[in-house]
Amino acid sequence: MPSRTPGSGPGQIQLYVARQAASPARYLLEQTLQLMAGWMPTLAGIGLRAVLYRLMLRMDGVAAIERGVRLRFANHIRLGHGSYLDEGVYVHACPAGVTIGPGTLVMHGAVLHVYNFRDLPHAGIRIGRDSLIGEYSVIRGQGGVTIGDRVYTSPMTQLIAVNHVFDDPARPFVDQGITAQGIIIEDDVWLGSAAVITDGVRVGRGAVVAAGAVVTRDVPPHTVVGGVPARVIRDITAQAEAPASSGEVYF
Repeated sequence: MPSRTPGSGPGQIQLYVARQAASPARYLLEQTLQLMAGWMPTLAGIGLRAVLYRLMLRMDGVAAIERGVRLRFANHIRLGHGSYLDEGVYVHACPAGVTIGPGTLVMHGAVLHVYNFRDLPHAGIRIGRDSLIGEYSVIRGQGGVTIGDRVYTSPMTQLIAVNHVFDDPARPFVDQGITAQGIIIEDDVWLGSAAVITDGVRVGRGAVVAAGAVVTRDVPPHTVVGGVPARVIRDITAQAEAPASSGEVYF
C-alpha cells in the first residue's frame, strides 16, 4: 500500500512513480504524451490523441479521448473501436488492466481504478460493448469487475470490488487486510443513480437496480431491486405476463 505519510525524499519519489506507471521509462513516455496532447480541445485534439496515444496504450480501431483524461499504467489499457472517454475521466490500470469494449462510453468524471499493488490474482476491469458508465461513477477493480454488453450505469454509481477486514477491535482496520471477491454485471443491466454494488455480487442479465440502492447479495436475472440493503421489488418476467401495475420505480 502507498505510504500514508507525505514526503518528498528520493524514496517517496520512487514510490510515486511506481504508482503511476510500469517503469520510469514508461512514466516519462506516458506523461510526455499526455502533456503534449492531453490539453488540446475539439476534434483536432481527439484526432491527435487517436494517433499519439497508440504509442502508450492498445487501441483497436478508432477511439475518442477528450481533453483532460488522466491515464495511468496506460500499457495495460485497451480501448475498443468506437469507445469514448469524456473529459475528466481517470483510468488507472495498475497492473492487471482495464479493457473498454467497442462502442462503450465512459462519461465525465468517471473513475476506473484497479489499484492492485497486492498482486491480487483476479484484479482488473473488463467492460463489454455498447455500454455506458455514467458521470462521476466509480469502479474499483481489486477483486476484478466484469461488466457485460449494453450495461448502463447512471451518474454516481459505485462498483467496489474490495472490502476491509475489521474483525479485531484491538487493531486498526487498515492493518487487518482486505478481501476482494469480484463483481460481475451481466448483459443488459441498468444501474440507477447512486446505486452501490458491493464486493462479491453478481447482477443477473436484464436486471434493474433502483437509484440509491445498496446491493449486498446477488440479483436474479430480470428483476428490479431497490432499498438498503437492496431486495427484489419486481419480477420483470412476471410483470410482462400480468396487467400493468400502478407502482413506479424511480431512477
